[in-house]
Amino acid sequence: MFRNILVPTDGSPLSRRAVKRAIQLAKEQQGRVTAFYVGPSWKPRGIDESIAYRMVSPPEHAAIVKQAADRILNAVKRASEKAGVPCTCSYSTGDYPYLKIVEAANRNRCDLILMATHGRRGISRLLLGSETTKVLAHSTIPVMVCR
Repeated sequence: MFRNILVPTDGSPLSRRAVKRAIQLAKEQQGRVTAFYVGPSWKPRGIDESIAYRMVSPPEHAAIVKQAADRILNAVKRASEKAGVPCTCSYSTGDYPYLKIVEAANRNRCDLILMATHGRRGISRLLLGSETTKVLAHSTIPVMVCR
């Protein structure tokens, strides 16, 4: 039923659980996994706003994001290979990860997005928002949420 599963990941423990579930589902469905990482956009102040005086150039920023993406996506690639599931990986940068996730799912012709959620409720959800909720609201592709 699901032949190409997009699994957005940031390398967190919750995200790793979603990756494991996506690989398991792809194996059951004889499908494939498309792993995707969204890094932050370049900003003149640097990657971390607490670093007020260290300027990071756009090429330095690109190298840092690529290094993080490689580390995170290579873990997905290894887990997929171990399970015998085909896997492709890509990454992007953006201020709105949910938009990049939806774009990646459409671009890669995925038929499912499987992603993690922190399961926040109440005021923390209102204040912090949820990329998962935003993907659910903007995607025309089915989304499976893993907690």
